[in-house]
Amino acid sequence: MTESAQSGFIAHLVELRNRLMRALMSIFVIFVALVYFANDIYAFVAAPLVESLPSNTNMIATDVTAPFFAPFKLTLFVSLFAAVPFILHQVWGFIAPGLYKHEKRMLIPVLLSSVLLFYGGIAFCYFVVMPIILGFFTSVGPEMMTLSPDISSYLGFILKLFFAFGIAFEIPVAIMLICWSGMTTPASLKEKRPYVVVGAFVIAMFLTPPDVLSQTLLALPMLLLFELGLILAKFYSAKPQQQESEE
Repeated sequence: MTESAQSGFIAHLVELRNRLMRALMSIFVIFVALVYFANDIYAFVAAPLVESLPSNTNMIATDVTAPFFAPFKLTLFVSLFAAVPFILHQVWGFIAPGLYKHEKRMLIPVLLSSVLLFYGGIAFCYFVVMPIILGFFTSVGPEMMTLSPDISSYLGFILKLFFAFGIAFEIPVAIMLICWSGMTTPASLKEKRPYVVVGAFVIAMFLTPPDVLSQTLLALPMLLLFELGLILAKFYSAKPQQQESEE
């Protein structure tokens, strides 16, 4: 490696470190701003469960430290979710200098749509999926059973759902990228639709709690997003020869 190449590599590492520090700092700043409202944030996230519980029933904490650490942990994840646009901005600032103009024109709407889809997946989970599955779970079971969910267990359950739906809603972006790269085509993906249906339910089985209702509520949106991705991928076909010659 020549001296100029080595200095350029070190410069890239320094820039990467600086952008990682900025991304972490954005999470920290948001967390500091929200930590005072940690209990209110947890109450908001737990509202679908509380509304589904029988009357005179409350959530419990089986660990002495849970009333403090559960809202604290949730606020940290909320800060991470809220900082996603700034994190992607840092990613874009790092990779943009090495891209061609047509690549920049393609990736800017992809990055914006990925943020919106991620937030849309979380919103769909909170406002649509959670009331359905929590209402179902709290309504079944023996009558002599008293349901008192643990706050830490509920936090792990809901964070897993948020991540699952947020990532699953990125399917259209993934399809557009692989079609644009030339790895496949929308016509080829259409032919594989039966395998995609099976794969959606298999993936939902691993991403959601072990119940058919949660898996179905994730798999069906994934299939709809797959169809949406096929439609959008027509505008992001493989790079034309003129662009390849420019490269």
